[in-house]
Amino acid sequence: MQKSILYFFLFTLVVFSVLSCSSQKDTFTNRLYHNTTARFNAYYYADAKIMELEDKIKEKYQEDYSQVLPVFYPIDSSTIEANEELLKEAREMASKAIDWHKISKWVDPSYFLIGKVDYYQGQFDEARNTFKYLNVNSKQDAVRHRSLIQLLRSFIDLDQFEDANFVIDYLSKEAGISRENKKFLYKTLAYYYEKRGEEDLIVPSIFKALEFSNDNAEISRMHFMLGQLYQKAGLDAFAYEYYQKALTGSPSYERTFFAQLYSQQVAELEKSKDLKRVRDYYDDLYEDNKNVDFRDVILFEKGRFEKKQGNLDDAIRLYSLAVKEPGENERQKGYIYQELADVFLHEKENFLKTKYYLDSALKGFKETDRNYAELASRKEIFDQYAKNYELLTRNDSLIRLSRLSPEEQEKYVSDFLEKEEERLILEAQAAEKKENTSIFENLLAFGGAGGSASSTFYWDNPTAIQRGALEFNRVWGSRPLTDNWRRSNRSFQADESTESSRPQLAELEETAEDSLASAQIATLPDKASLLSQIPNEPETREMMEAEMEEAYFNLGKLLYFDLKQAEKAIGYLEKLIQEYPDTPKKPEAYYTLYLASQELNTNPEKYAQLLNVEFPDSQFTKSINNPDQVSGSQANFESGENYKEAYGYFQNREYVTARNIVRETLNRYPLTKNTDRLLLLDIMISGKLESLDLYKERLQGYLQQARDEKLLAFAKDLLSAVSEEDEAAMETETDENDQEALAAQEQPIDPADAASESPYKENSGQTHIFILPMDQDLAESSGDLTAALEKFHAENFANERLRTGTIAISRETSILIISPFPNAERSLMYKETFLNSFNKDSLSEEIKNSSFVISIENFQQLNKRKDIAEYRSFYEKAY
Repeated sequence: MQKSILYFFLFTLVVFSVLSCSSQKDTFTNRLYHNTTARFNAYYYADAKIMELEDKIKEKYQEDYSQVLPVFYPIDSSTIEANEELLKEAREMASKAIDWHKISKWVDPSYFLIGKVDYYQGQFDEARNTFKYLNVNSKQDAVRHRSLIQLLRSFIDLDQFEDANFVIDYLSKEAGISRENKKFLYKTLAYYYEKRGEEDLIVPSIFKALEFSNDNAEISRMHFMLGQLYQKAGLDAFAYEYYQKALTGSPSYERTFFAQLYSQQVAELEKSKDLKRVRDYYDDLYEDNKNVDFRDVILFEKGRFEKKQGNLDDAIRLYSLAVKEPGENERQKGYIYQELADVFLHEKENFLKTKYYLDSALKGFKETDRNYAELASRKEIFDQYAKNYELLTRNDSLIRLSRLSPEEQEKYVSDFLEKEEERLILEAQAAEKKENTSIFENLLAFGGAGGSASSTFYWDNPTAIQRGALEFNRVWGSRPLTDNWRRSNRSFQADESTESSRPQLAELEETAEDSLASAQIATLPDKASLLSQIPNEPETREMMEAEMEEAYFNLGKLLYFDLKQAEKAIGYLEKLIQEYPDTPKKPEAYYTLYLASQELNTNPEKYAQLLNVEFPDSQFTKSINNPDQVSGSQANFESGENYKEAYGYFQNREYVTARNIVRETLNRYPLTKNTDRLLLLDIMISGKLESLDLYKERLQGYLQQARDEKLLAFAKDLLSAVSEEDEAAMETETDENDQEALAAQEQPIDPADAASESPYKENSGQTHIFILPMDQDLAESSGDLTAALEKFHAENFANERLRTGTIAISRETSILIISPFPNAERSLMYKETFLNSFNKDSLSEEIKNSSFVISIENFQQLNKRKDIAEYRSFYEKAY
């Protein structure tokens, strides 16, 4: 009987399964079957694969507790590539849920998962189309809302804030949003404000997200973010409260450590007058074995504390110890080196050390880190400083030695080596006698001796090690250490000296503050290698003198224009003129000295007079004599237009007309981005109207003063085309050369070629901004202009949420930025309304007409290149 019942049950189950297999028949049993099967099979596995990927993104990301934590874990492309198989499987399973279970309620959620797969793979257009489709067609509100929120996040990722605003506005009118979706929505709103840099608005969004979160780990992380934001805003009491809340929810030990550290800082350490207690707190943290991985952070924070107390040398010492601590967080090392760079830049004004600390700082960051681009930009300036400073120092030392007799040179080198040997031994003795005065210097000393002066074991005795290294070097030279069998198998003629790179004499003279560890194993080059570096040949000295002349000039300009060190700039430029009175760079040197002296109010008229007496026709002289001239972007634009006009006349062989335009432009706009091009065109015209000798002389002078590499190469080609023996050949050759080379020398010359090699790209669908260039006077009163624009926006663009800001792109020019516009068409509509309807007394029609629009991508190029005239040439064709 029981067997019969069992058989009947199995038969019924098989029949039910067969009848339910259809994915089209909409019956209760069919829906039940497909809902159950889709949810717990295909959809389940697809969702699990995506959650596994998100866990890996979280796992691979190293939190940067020195900065406010990001709302969402950043998506690293390398993590996506390494887990491409997960996304492939997720797409396959979600597709099966759709194809095999068409009448189930898990079809739309499966489409959403496919959209997320596209999103993680960077296929934003496909992902957006999926999310938009679900918003329009899905009957499940939870899926629609989640799709809209994911769509919002994708817009924010690409800084498409206008599109994001529309989604935010749409979602604000939606009812019945689930708790889970509300949490995701408010986190996405926090991300929106994070991307826009509006930190004060992140806090309320995080608070709202907390209301709907049940994940303790997530709650702990958001509390930590709130603590950071409050600490940054100076609200220490609130910061302390949320750092303490971050300790709940089983956070990682790393977050626990930073929450405790920062909560102590905002509660007591920063305000305490008991300095010993504060220092003891950091010492106790350092001694705690649980904090071994964070000792670099502890030393760094103690260094920052000492810096605030004015103990700069102690701060530098602690920073230096911090970078030597082992640790897995390379980003933390980057922050320490960045702090050292700032100290040596602003406090010590040691630009050479600043450069090398910036080098080390950049190694600790990834290109995707927030501060990488700014650090890399700063580094370029200090790279140029170090290159010129070290060249100048090295050449000066070697040239001074070259003026000595051979006997004096040999004695100098011998004395130098002897002093270096004494110095290295003294440093080793200092290391031997060094006491263990701080837990930071030598926390773990084995056997009590710790390598102290009482040690007799060779490897514990720094002096013995140093003496041995020097003795070995004296006997065997700077040879690499190899096993005996490697030496015995070497050829008799093998030159061992080529296997080791010997330090240069000038570099050894400049060595300072070497670490004691390095001193213990330091070796010295031999006398012959140092003597070989001295430039005893006249040709070598002449080349080195030319390098020094260039270095003096470059340092003077760098110090004044980039490092804002007018007094130091004057020193280098005056040295240039003193040491090289016939330098072709003298006009520009005088001009820079005039600007620097004017800034310091130390007799700038002296240099103005020298320019007028020695170089009355120089563009720099004209600039000083016409202080009321038009400058900045307007001057760049107008001089560029005049250049094109003059070039047209030159091509048509109307040389006199072309010259008149060029010289009138040079008189009216003495110093612009187009000055070198105008000067070269004037020289080419002189080749048609004046003598061959004058033409050659002017070309040679141009090669000494111009800076643009393309123009210099073109001028060299012109000079090489000139034949002294055959003036007629020059006439025929330059006609062809002029046409070919001039068309190639600078793209804005020839409008037909400008777009082909322009750094700017057409992208009418990208987010755009509106730009209004301003001179210095207008920029100073931009506050009134901004207020007038906000009123104008309220009246004409109330729903656009436009924002206004001002940045300087040079000493003379600032730009007023209005953004964002979703595409080129909307930005051009704004420009038209602005030109027709916006009126303000301080804004002339000429200035208004100088405005333009630009895509976000192109604006990054413009901000880097600082050449508005160059972009305007592209703009006139593209828009």
